[in-house]
Amino acid sequence: MPRVPLKQGLLTSVDPDADPRLVGARCLDCGELQFPASDSCPYCSSSRCEAHALGSRGTLYVYTAVEKPPPGYRGKTPYGFGVVELPEGIRVISRLTESRPARLAFGLPMRLVLEDLFVDDQGNTVVGWAFESEPTA
Repeated sequence: MPRVPLKQGLLTSVDPDADPRLVGARCLDCGELQFPASDSCPYCSSSRCEAHALGSRGTLYVYTAVEKPPPGYRGKTPYGFGVVELPEGIRVISRLTESRPARLAFGLPMRLVLEDLFVDDQGNTVVGWAFESEPTA
């Protein structure tokens, strides 16, 4: 079954063996990062932005759980939802693999993972991303 991204341009790859990354953009004028990538900078309005693969690890900044699916959502519930701060300093709103807030904490090390969300009407497995807590040694 073919794997396709939830939306084109958000991930470098939907192959988990290819070290997938989120795709942001860096403004060539002010240097700020944004996610998702856009042709224009939300900070200085420049139209000189280029794609930039973001780090695949970060720390949990804020979190909650989603119990009921939002309109149009076709994935599983409940799921975790939060903000992960990446090493580049950008904070990314993301699904979390852990849906129980008691198992999460501010500053928890996180890593990017791919998740199969649903099968679309053409039979493709639609792939999104989430962050999961890093295993502890």
